[in-house]
Amino acid sequence: MQTILRDSQTIDAMAHVIQLSVAPVFLLTAIGTMLSVMINRLARIIDRARVQEARLESAAPEAMPKLHSSLATLSRRADLIGHAIFLCTATAVLVCTVIALLFVGEYLRYDISLPVAFLFILAMALMVIGLITFLREIFIAKASLQIGPK
Repeated sequence: MQTILRDSQTIDAMAHVIQLSVAPVFLLTAIGTMLSVMINRLARIIDRARVQEARLESAAPEAMPKLHSSLATLSRRADLIGHAIFLCTATAVLVCTVIALLFVGEYLRYDISLPVAFLFILAMALMVIGLITFLREIFIAKASLQIGPK
């Protein structure tokens, strides 16, 4: 009878840990979506830079400064997107670590609330910094946007 009660408590405890880990799993889905958007933007920046570099080879001397300026802007945007991708990936790693710690803590019957809280706060800080970096890239892209002849 005691074994059945202990097994029932273990199952209840694991069910509780699974319930606790559902929210971070949804967060991972959101982070994955953001990473997909950022990676697509990086790919577009790289494609655009390749086009500009091809134009550079056959450009007239008076067009060179504009092409170099455009390439410098694209390079800055690529750097920012690269940083944002790194920060959001680090966020995902920390969220995965939080989920793993939830299970390890339950299995070892150890209070892991402090490390979980610290890692989650750190993950959210990295996510915020990553999103701000992404926003900076968007502002640079918008500022360098040229519609129509100039």
